[in-house]
Amino acid sequence: MKVIAKNRRARHELLVLDTLEAGISLQGSEVKSLRAGKCEIVDGFVRIDNGEAWLLKVHIAEYSHGGYSNHIPTRKRKLLLHRRQVNQLQMKIEEKGLTVVPLKIYFNEKGRVKVEIAVGQGKKIHDKRRAKKEKEVKRDIQRALRRDH
Repeated sequence: MKVIAKNRRARHELLVLDTLEAGISLQGSEVKSLRAGKCEIVDGFVRIDNGEAWLLKVHIAEYSHGGYSNHIPTRKRKLLLHRRQVNQLQMKIEEKGLTVVPLKIYFNEKGRVKVEIAVGQGKKIHDKRRAKKEKEVKRDIQRALRRDH
């Protein structure tokens, strides 16, 4: 599995409740651009329209050798999910007011582009502070252990 892009901000700003792996419908120049690692998913999110899941605001840079047939960098892209999965996502979004964001885009073992999406709830400021403090404590403990050895 070769990771192309990670959304580090998502885990900081959201309490991740569930994750899913989804395929993504792409054009040829988009795949070539992804192979070159030209992708930004920080602002991306998933919206469900007419029973289909769409990935929005994900920037895949134009392929450098694409010419006139190049893709639009921030177009909406269809996520390939089963109908049952789309319905579950829609219920979670509508009932609980949750958010669906991409966590990472990667190539699987077969060379297909996949997106790991997360269903999450926005963190409050005090939750972010607590998480940051816990992270610092763990880091200090690791430093102390390394120093002792």
